[in-house]
Amino acid sequence: MTRTTRIAARLSVTAAAAAAPLLLLPWTAGPAQAHGAPTDPVSRVYACSPEGGSAKGTAACRAAVSANGAPFTAWDNLRVAGVAGRDRQVIPDGRLCSGNLPAYRGLDIARADWPATRLTPGSRMTMTYASTIAHTGTFRLYLTKPGYDPAKPLKWSDLPSRPFAEVTDPPLRNGAYHFGATLPKDRTGRQMLYTIWQNTSTPDTYYSCSDVVFPAARTASGAGAGAGTGSGAKRESGKPEDAKTPAASSRPSDSAHPSRAASPRPAGSASARDGRASGSPAAADDGTPVAETTRADAGPSAPLLAGGAAAVLVLTAGAALALRLRNR
Repeated sequence: MTRTTRIAARLSVTAAAAAAPLLLLPWTAGPAQAHGAPTDPVSRVYACSPEGGSAKGTAACRAAVSANGAPFTAWDNLRVAGVAGRDRQVIPDGRLCSGNLPAYRGLDIARADWPATRLTPGSRMTMTYASTIAHTGTFRLYLTKPGYDPAKPLKWSDLPSRPFAEVTDPPLRNGAYHFGATLPKDRTGRQMLYTIWQNTSTPDTYYSCSDVVFPAARTASGAGAGAGTGSGAKRESGKPEDAKTPAASSRPSDSAHPSRAASPRPAGSASARDGRASGSPAAADDGTPVAETTRADAGPSAPLLAGGAAAVLVLTAGAALALRLRNR
């Protein structure tokens, strides 16, 4: 082997060795596909996932995981291919939260104590929809009709025929889509925010259920009254701990009896501009947990995935070059 050949071989091996640690990072694994779910208002699948903070320990989440037979590790993979806008024809009643996917069947359990986000009717809310990589598509947001009963399976007839908000191709910033929508004014108590994300750059449609709670309507005597709420439950301030928008290190793979939640830590007042009721109580009027996720901008994004792909190419090219030089 000539001196030039030996130098080239050493360089190729050095490049391969430098790239090898990159292959161990979690964001280099898996195919480059669109994945996502709402983290604020928190979706059932995210709240009950290993990334869901204190929410994952609630009775509803424990029941969902038990019914599922496995944890919701792939919280971002609740997608159905080939729906093409025929949501009401493809997804049957009672299976809206799971998208009729067996791997997510625990999300369809009808109960009134799912972790929820407190909102203010008629206000402007900001949705945070975590996603692995940018794709084009349209988000359609539905809010259950007045009189919705959370103790019954969610049906298409519980939702209006038209969404209250529709957003096409919002930018992906630091691992999440952030977009605003004005909430209907006539909702009280516990409701369901149902989000459909229909991709146009892939054949997939994503479905998600985010339980939300609005203030109870007030009667002439000042007592609260509203669907899904109680009249005498104590209000508590705060939010469950450790509920986060996913960081790059938490990139998931493609696998897939009511009680009070753990005591939340105190938190300050939230902004009505963002749809939060003043004080952001950590318990609904009926005493069930109310989750509050952060709006942290951390999260996996396209540049990280591109870096992983580059590492693979460098390692592959280096190994191939070393082999060719060795055989000369």
